[in-house]
Amino acid sequence: MKIRNIKKLAALAVSALMLCACGGTTENTSSESNTESEQTTAANPEEGPLYNFDMPEVGEKIAVITVKDFGEIKIKLFPEQAQKGVENFVGLAEMNYYDELIFHRIIPHFMNQGGDPTGTGTGGKSIWGDKFDGGIPEGLYHFSGAVAYANSGSTATNGSQFYIVNTDPGEFDLGGTYLEDGSVYYYQTFEEAGFSHPKNVQEMYKEKGGTPFLDGSYTVFGQVFEGMDVVRAMGQVETDENDKPLTQVQMESVRIVEYTGE
Repeated sequence: MKIRNIKKLAALAVSALMLCACGGTTENTSSESNTESEQTTAANPEEGPLYNFDMPEVGEKIAVITVKDFGEIKIKLFPEQAQKGVENFVGLAEMNYYDELIFHRIIPHFMNQGGDPTGTGTGGKSIWGDKFDGGIPEGLYHFSGAVAYANSGSTATNGSQFYIVNTDPGEFDLGGTYLEDGSVYYYQTFEEAGFSHPKNVQEMYKEKGGTPFLDGSYTVFGQVFEGMDVVRAMGQVETDENDKPLTQVQMESVRIVEYTGE
């Protein structure tokens, strides 16, 4: 990827003041950076739980985001793995909290972020009125189409802001490190990056694409199962120097409905 991960991680902050450029790895230049040391093991297991691409069952609650001028995005929710994260999103949606809000920050081949009523990236709240801790749900990863909460340093600072990963199939970012000359070297393998993702998860990233360098730092609670063409089209809009779309990308509505199988 050509976009430095310090910019990417700053984009996931719920405050524009969270970025600090202090050298080292690109994942570790932000206060909400990934902590690879907690993920690294001597050997990656062959198989691990993986739920992102389980299809919803008929009658199950799903989220439908209608984006003005773009179309519908249908999201499977994971209440068993991400109970508080789903409870918060469903509660806010049923309060019409997200209706008419914008995606205030979009980075091509990375993510579309919205859910802030101020439209600045500094606002928002949970259904409990304050921040909440959604944790790191087991078996949910940052594949293309994953839906997760932005935070300002840990999953204990989740609120209403969320993002959708917008990478292309097979396009995945392992992060990188600064070299002595100031350039950035991008990791080529999971092992080189120090990640402990199970082999089946690695293979799925190679097929589906995504942002594995975010795993372990954000609460993933949903997965787009229909409408990735909409997500990726949104990801190509023209933006300013702060990654804010020059023309508003607006959520007309976010609805929680029962899946009918269609």
